[in-house]
Amino acid sequence: MPLDIPTIRAKFPALSKPYIFFDNPAGTQIVEESLARINTYLVNSNSNKGGQFPIGEASDEVIHQAHAAAADFLGAARPEEIIFGPNMTTLTFSLSRSLALWLEPGDAVVVTNLDHDADVSPWVRITEDRDCRVIQVDFHPEDGTLNMEEMEAAIAQKPKIVAVGYASNSLGTINPVEKIIEMAHAVGALVFIDAVQYAPHGPIDVQKLDCDFLVCSAYKFFGPHVGLLYGKYDLLDRLNAYQVRPAPKTPPVKFETGTQNHEGIAGVLGVMEYLEWLGTTYGGHYAERYGDAYTGRALHLRQAMAAIQAYEYEYMAKMLDMLETIPGLTLYGPSDPRRVEGRVPTFSIRLDGWHPTEAAAALGKAGINVWHGNYYALAVTERLGFEESGGMVRIGAVHYNTLAEIDKLAAVLGEMAASKQ
Repeated sequence: MPLDIPTIRAKFPALSKPYIFFDNPAGTQIVEESLARINTYLVNSNSNKGGQFPIGEASDEVIHQAHAAAADFLGAARPEEIIFGPNMTTLTFSLSRSLALWLEPGDAVVVTNLDHDADVSPWVRITEDRDCRVIQVDFHPEDGTLNMEEMEAAIAQKPKIVAVGYASNSLGTINPVEKIIEMAHAVGALVFIDAVQYAPHGPIDVQKLDCDFLVCSAYKFFGPHVGLLYGKYDLLDRLNAYQVRPAPKTPPVKFETGTQNHEGIAGVLGVMEYLEWLGTTYGGHYAERYGDAYTGRALHLRQAMAAIQAYEYEYMAKMLDMLETIPGLTLYGPSDPRRVEGRVPTFSIRLDGWHPTEAAAALGKAGINVWHGNYYALAVTERLGFEESGGMVRIGAVHYNTLAEIDKLAAVLGEMAASKQ
């Protein structure tokens, strides 16, 4: 059955406010199951790890459950392949520092101009530290797609690491990560996938992808400010972690340095419980698609993401059609409403006569929350020539957004466009 958006929205307390939340690529609103898990943890099991008393044992059990649920969400082989941390950026810097020890002078690392800078700067820094080379792969400005000819040429140089985004946090483009992983592994390279922008919008299976590492952020898919890193267990086991001396030496805890945000990790478990409810309630007809490969919670989570994806395809088609009707508005990135499967519902625009900061403020005054600037995708705004003129305005939807909100956005954008004619 299709998503019942009013029922879903009722699970997000913040949505009772008189705003349209189109700032979702910067962080979604939190679902009530996640809030309940956070509160329950802090009241009933708030403890450091390893306590030999009931509350300590309860804390450890919640954290273990969260690792297991996240493993099901990402398709990992075991809970020990999931590392929690403050956010994607911190996790990536930490992992890159460990991977740097495997590099030799002259080795190459591939990054792209389509990525958030958190999937660029950590890799650039380690190449500087280890006297290695950076190979930068460009994208096509006319449609926001990755230049695969350049990617093939870069991988032909036999890099040691290829870092690429699953989906662009600026232009919404979904990259052909399966092909990139296959090409990279053919020359012996490790592949790191930034899935922060993709994770709220579609199912992920790290084993099917065969990526070596993948990272995402729970606050981008309805949870608290916690980052998640997947790594193949044998790689995590062999990597040296920067940690204090008494800390355990096995994954994942050797990378989960210091005392973690336990209540936030409990909140991640709540997100998975919400998505499992959504999958069983609205995604039953997707069971046949995934039933041969998944069971239990792993199956239900994929049903949820498939149901979300189907709704967002409809949503993106309407949004793309609407944006074409606004005089003086230019959309950057994939724009064909008949090919929505190649993007996520993240749209970057410029409107004639409006500086992006002024446009975002005008939309905010009308009760529509959007983002502006470069959103840390610095290479994108530099490549498009907008970094010095304020970047772009980003409109980002998720499955709790309504089709009626597109109509409100269209009316406000139309008024803004008319005011500058």
